[in-house]
Amino acid sequence: QVQLVESGGGLVQAGGSLRVTCAASGRTFSSSAMGWFRQAPGKEREFVAGISWNGGTSSYAGSVKGRFTISRDNAKNTVYLQMNSLKPEDTAVYYCAASTRRYGALGTTPAAFGSWGQGTQVTVSS
Repeated sequence: QVQLVESGGGLVQAGGSLRVTCAASGRTFSSSAMGWFRQAPGKEREFVAGISWNGGTSSYAGSVKGRFTISRDNAKNTVYLQMNSLKPEDTAVYYCAASTRRYGALGTTPAAFGSWGQGTQVTVSS
């Protein structure tokens, strides 16, 4: 099992940038696909970005493609989400998630991930 802690959220103006970080503990991080999800008030949790266990494959939601970049550093047990050109509609709690399938394919639904962090708030003002 992987334990996850997100950090780096905050308040930013539209057009600005933020980087959120997910620190993982546990022996299986380097063999787990990782994902970022977000949930705005009154809305369902949605996939934002994902990265395969070795960093070779990444996937993005259409709404963030070209603006957000996911990356990972297996030596540091850390995954990042760089968010540029932020919009008010990006406002949400951002969650880091880890797949429990070792060396598995990258999924894009919550069901594909078994470990979750507590979330970090990102607020984009207009």
